[in-house]
Amino acid sequence: MPAQILDGKKIAAEVRQQVQQEVAQLKKQGITPGLAVVLVGDDPASQVYVRNKHRACEEVGIHSVVHRLPAETSQAQLLDLVKQLNIDPRIHGILVQLPLPDHIDEKTVIDTIALEKDVDGFGPANVGNLVIGDKCFYPCTPHGCMVLLDKTGIDPKGKKAVIVGRSNIVGKPMAMMLLARHATVTICHSRTQNLADECRQADILVAAVGKPEMITGDMIKEGAVVIDVGINRVAEKKLVGDVHFASAAEKASWITPVPGGVGPMTIAMLLKNTVEAARR
Repeated sequence: MPAQILDGKKIAAEVRQQVQQEVAQLKKQGITPGLAVVLVGDDPASQVYVRNKHRACEEVGIHSVVHRLPAETSQAQLLDLVKQLNIDPRIHGILVQLPLPDHIDEKTVIDTIALEKDVDGFGPANVGNLVIGDKCFYPCTPHGCMVLLDKTGIDPKGKKAVIVGRSNIVGKPMAMMLLARHATVTICHSRTQNLADECRQADILVAAVGKPEMITGDMIKEGAVVIDVGINRVAEKKLVGDVHFASAAEKASWITPVPGGVGPMTIAMLLKNTVEAARR
């Protein structure tokens, strides 16, 4: 039986509706949640992401400011802007869109964002709190994946979870979040031997490796839940994930589509984190 769809669009719309209500309540208290997004350069994908985030903020009533800086902006200039936003009382969340130009050190920039405004959850204090199980802003993409599971009634407890990809943005925090929910977690990467065998053990398989349709149906356990974080542009501007959807859907019990799966959840969780930052 073909897999059921983990509908990110539908669940993200529910999260946004909740966020909109929370924003309205905060405004009654004289607080308008504010998000500043900083974009350096003219990377086409980043332009789209920033535009979508700005539009989403406007829809739920969050004050959104986009700082578009030229690609030749120096690291010192970018850090000065971040420091100004750190002390701006109208701004509760700061997001510096990645990737940054090669001459700017991403870690230095992320480390400069104030802890209480790090709504992307990439700063060292938030990452450390995630690892030890303390209060933090969860990184938006893995948080969105967890909400997809929760809203669909899929409990990770006791299940074998395999994550393909070890990035600081998705793979590592996803592992920590699943571990906190009592899954047994394996992280796979480019040096993993017998990747297909590892994937076939997964009750929950998360693909976040950035390679078009790398995970095929023969690598998936019958009845597994498949979360495809990848978004890759291939011939004729078609978007595909890291999972070969058609063959995977024949084996999985649940699967995210691309687009319309994890992507909308990422933006929804950014809105949620921004409101939480304003509330704090």
